[in-house]
Amino acid sequence: MKLANRVAIITGAGGGLGRCHALELARHGARIVVNDLDADNAEKVAAEICALGGEALAFPASVTDEDRIAEMVAKTVERWGRVDILVNNAGILRDRSFAKMELDDFRLVVDVHLMGAVVCTKAVWETMRGQQFGRIVMTTSSSGLYGNFGQSNYGAAKMALVGLMQTLAIEGEKYDIRVNCLAPTAATQMTGGVLSKEALDRLDPALVSPGIAALVAEEAPTRAILCAGAGHFASAHITLTDGVLIGGGDGAADRIIETWNKITDRTSDIAPRYGFTQGQRELESAGAGDVSMTG
Repeated sequence: MKLANRVAIITGAGGGLGRCHALELARHGARIVVNDLDADNAEKVAAEICALGGEALAFPASVTDEDRIAEMVAKTVERWGRVDILVNNAGILRDRSFAKMELDDFRLVVDVHLMGAVVCTKAVWETMRGQQFGRIVMTTSSSGLYGNFGQSNYGAAKMALVGLMQTLAIEGEKYDIRVNCLAPTAATQMTGGVLSKEALDRLDPALVSPGIAALVAEEAPTRAILCAGAGHFASAHITLTDGVLIGGGDGAADRIIETWNKITDRTSDIAPRYGFTQGQRELESAGAGDVSMTG
C-alpha cells in the first residue's frame, strides 16, 4: 500500500482514464476524490472504490469553475486533513482542421485542458506547500508533443501543460512538490472515433494507470514526461542542441540556412534544467564571460 493515507484528487474521473487512475491509486491505498462534470458518474466511481474497501468522495464540478474547485479542495481538507496528489485528467475534444475550426472551439479546449489544470493546481498549491509535500500530474498528449492533424486546439493546450509542468516543478522543488506529465494513449470516449477497433482493444486505459501511480509515489521523479499506452512506457524530452555561433550582419540568415544541419545536429543535445540554460549557452558562445544566473 504505497499510497496509504495519501489523499488524491482526480479530475474527469467519472469514466475512462480518470476512472482507471482512481481505481489504481485506491488499490495502492490512497483516499480518492472523484471529480467529474457528471454527478452520477462521479458517484458511481466513488461507490465502486468504497465497495472494494477503499475510501472515496464524489465531487461534481467543472474544472474551470474556480469557486467549485476551491470548495472541493476545502471539503477534501475538512474530511481528510490534507491533499497529497492532484491528477489533472479532465478534458474534451473539438477536432477539426485549423482552416475549418471556429475560434470558440479553440478557446473552449484550451480553457478546459490548460486553464482547468491551472485552476485545480492553484487550488491545492498552498496546501501542498504548507504540508511540504505534493505530487501533481498534468495530462499532456502526443498531439501536443508531436502534432496530429485536426487537433491544433488540443495540441496547443497539451503542449502548454508541459510548459506549466516545467516551471511548477522548479517552484515546488523546495516544498517537495513534484510535478510531472503523462502522455497517454488509451481507448476512451475521446479516441473512439479516431482509432481502429483492433487498436482500441489493445489500448485498455487500465494499462496506462500504473504510470500515474509511479508519478505520484514517494520516490516519484519530477519534470518527467511519461508516455504510456498498451502497457508500454517511454519518456519524452524537450532538448537543446549545441548549436552554432552565427553572429549578425547582412549575411546572418544565409549562414543559418547554410549551417542548418549543424544547428540541428542532436548528437550531444541536452534537456536543460532551466530555461535560462539556452541564454547562458548563447552568451557563452558569444564570449560574454561569466553569465551565471542571478537573483
